Amino acid sequence: MPLFHYKTLDKEGKPVEGTAEAKDKFALYHSIKQDGNTVIFTEEVKEKKSFSATNLLSFLGGVKTHDKIIFAQNLAKMLEAGLSQTRALSIMERQARGTLKTVLAGLGAGLSKGNTLGDSMKNYPNVFSALFISMVKAGEESGNLSSALQNVGLQMEKSYQLNRKIRGALMYPIIILSLMVVIGVLMMIYMVPTLTATFSGLGVALPLPTRIIIGISNFLINYFIFVILGFVVLVSLFVFAMRTARGKRSLDFVLLRIPIIAPMVKQINSARTTRTLSSLITSGVDIVVATGVTKDVLQNSYYKEVLDEVQATIQKGTAISSVFSAHQNLYPILVSEMIAVGEETGKIGEMLMNVALFYEEEIDQKTKDMSSVIEPFLMIFIGVAVGLFAISIISPIYSLGDSIK
Repeated sequence: MPLFHYKTLDKEGKPVEGTAEAKDKFALYHSIKQDGNTVIFTEEVKEKKSFSATNLLSFLGGVKTHDKIIFAQNLAKMLEAGLSQTRALSIMERQARGTLKTVLAGLGAGLSKGNTLGDSMKNYPNVFSALFISMVKAGEESGNLSSALQNVGLQMEKSYQLNRKIRGALMYPIIILSLMVVIGVLMMIYMVPTLTATFSGLGVALPLPTRIIIGISNFLINYFIFVILGFVVLVSLFVFAMRTARGKRSLDFVLLRIPIIAPMVKQINSARTTRTLSSLITSGVDIVVATGVTKDVLQNSYYKEVLDEVQATIQKGTAISSVFSAHQNLYPILVSEMIAVGEETGKIGEMLMNVALFYEEEIDQKTKDMSSVIEPFLMIFIGVAVGLFAISIISPIYSLGDSIK
């Protein structure tokens, strides 16, 4: 059985920390509640694994998100049509290719041994997320696995589409800026030296902008290999920094304060939080577990901290809307208000989904408008760069004309 690290509050309110074996998070929460303690935090302790078929799958590559979406949707339809899980997986295995085919064979083998589908999925942590497994296990416990699979398929599809829209909106400025850098470097290496030789032959006093351009050109020509190595080192350091807690925290801080980006970051995280929570609660997942899974789905550390507070608030029996209301710098006021309505009416899952749909529509519109918003800034930047370069090249020519007069 997996090993979990946990933090709880005992009956007297004192913090208790330790590790325990449990079948899954659901069983651990149930065991702790039976002892009369309050769960604050749980996390599975990852053990070092020997080389196996599962490790080999991780090394060779996982399953594409789109393939997992199709898998969830097709399995839901087959189960709804009355097929057994084993037969449904066997049919999909014959149609699948690559890593997915091996995974489906493993799931079928797990079912043949008497394991549940959710437990079998745990053997492929790089393929099936905690969200996926939690919703499947909730569906199995409620006896409505097909509905749970439909929900997880829809959840993944919405998240996939959201990521595609964000990448699509950022692709245009990234391509333009990359082309500008490449063209600028080529001009510095091949065009500027020719002009430098011409200016040297004329014997004209060069203005400061021209000397700067020539200096940059000479540096790139003489130290090009070092420039490339320096660039690689900087990129490597940035990637390494982003893998550290402090580096991620710094990036999260910056993203939440960039004028154009910050509102979108808040809406994206609000949409992911509310949709994930809604999907899990609707599927029958315990709200404490649902909050923990949602925290794992989010990438921004500031939002993870809010959900930690939500978990603690749930254990105390306080309304979770108060936590979201206290963090309006991260979650817009609509989130806390709709959650409050859901708590009052007993329809929190439905209210959360309404919030998610609202912000997803807002993000969809903003990603469509992003190109038109960024384009003027790009044009100004390109115009300034071209203008400075042109002035640097033309100024010596005017100086030559003045000297002739």
